[in-house]
Amino acid sequence: MGAQSNWLLMSERSVFARRVGIACALAVLAVGAGAGVVAASNVAAGLGGSRGDTSVPTWLYLATGGGVIGASAVLTMLVTDRRTIGRYHDDTLSLPLERLRTAGSLLLGTIGVGALAFVIVVGLFGPPNGSFSAAVLVTFVGGRALLTLFTYAVGNPWPVLNPWRRIATVLPNGYATYPDRLGSWPAVGALLALVWVELVAPLSSSPRALVAVVVAYSTFTIGGAVAFTPEIWFRKGDPLSVWFRLYGAVAPIQRTDDGLELRYPGSRLGEDDVVTDVSLVAFVLALVWELTYSGFVVTAPGARTVEALVGLGFPPRLVYLVLLLAGFGVFWAVYWFAAERTRERAETYLSRRYLGLRFAAPLLAIAAGYHFAHYAGFSISLWPSLIDTVAAPLNPPENPTEYALTSWFGYVEIAGILIGHILAVWLSHTVSFDLFPGKLQAIRSQYPFIVVMVFFTMISLYLVSVPGAEAVYVPS
Repeated sequence: MGAQSNWLLMSERSVFARRVGIACALAVLAVGAGAGVVAASNVAAGLGGSRGDTSVPTWLYLATGGGVIGASAVLTMLVTDRRTIGRYHDDTLSLPLERLRTAGSLLLGTIGVGALAFVIVVGLFGPPNGSFSAAVLVTFVGGRALLTLFTYAVGNPWPVLNPWRRIATVLPNGYATYPDRLGSWPAVGALLALVWVELVAPLSSSPRALVAVVVAYSTFTIGGAVAFTPEIWFRKGDPLSVWFRLYGAVAPIQRTDDGLELRYPGSRLGEDDVVTDVSLVAFVLALVWELTYSGFVVTAPGARTVEALVGLGFPPRLVYLVLLLAGFGVFWAVYWFAAERTRERAETYLSRRYLGLRFAAPLLAIAAGYHFAHYAGFSISLWPSLIDTVAAPLNPPENPTEYALTSWFGYVEIAGILIGHILAVWLSHTVSFDLFPGKLQAIRSQYPFIVVMVFFTMISLYLVSVPGAEAVYVPS
């Protein structure tokens, strides 16, 4: 019996080693296939960046990327020890920095209000060209790119940085009761509206247009906070606050009542208080879709699609809006179909709604990977321009410094996408073992969401592999 047990153990280890080897080989091939893929698209662009084509056939490139996610799913399913899975979520290191957090809150709050005033003043009185405007660069490079990247890579500073919350807290508020049925739907609608405006309005080229949108947004969100109290509004209704809170759930540093807490990256996403209602599922899907959409419209297939629809007589702005909403609708339908299939495969009495809530949070790891692929190179390229223009906002240099990315940076972007998806697969695995008592039941429940993640992977890899193009019918 002892010899047989040893043989079985060695056999299992051999199979495991072979699977690890296959997964590693697929990962290397997928990253290698991305050679020459540089600077994934971003709509805020018009500010800089470059792209390239893959050096292998697209079908092989996409199949390999999907294979990496499938292989990672197979490997995670080998981990069935609940204590090992639980440690990933439970192992934490407390950082009792309450005094430091209080001092940092005052400092960051001042910086946030100052940055808002800076954007408005420089946008109105600074240079009219967006490439030389500190207002444009602070908004897109500083906020859209770097602050978001810091939020999911380190921790979320937005609650203390948020200038609109600082302003709203000193104003009379609480004139109305926030309807519970609204959930975070106002934030979902506002996020989609901002994505559309970012594309169809010349925000990156006209500082004056950017200021108009900033003032309109300020009126909207301060008005909401005054009507419903800052606590409720910035928890549910403000799109930027929900944006940073959800991205911040991916980060290794989390805020607690006693200070800060150091955790494994993404471990917070396995808890049931990250996504608490259907509207937050919609917001998570919007985060994934808005980056996919931003990538699609600045590729050659995206430009041809828009041109074809405009050729039929539809207004360009309406075309971009319909594509935005239609794509979001597809993501919504695919996700809830996967939730229903999960319920059937697991043979559980848990509702489709509850399963949808629990499996939505891991998708934030995918959103973080997408964001990194879209904006890491963009940030590195335009970081010197941001410094140059902030140093002299009203009289910037005629040629702000801009870095050119090396050809191998495309590997980093592809790796960001794959790591985000692999982390999402692992987190879905941990959620399934938290939901279902049986090991086989937990494993079966993951299949539909693994298929969805492979689908998302291949779409995102396709978008960074095809030749880039200017977004057509968009003011520059």
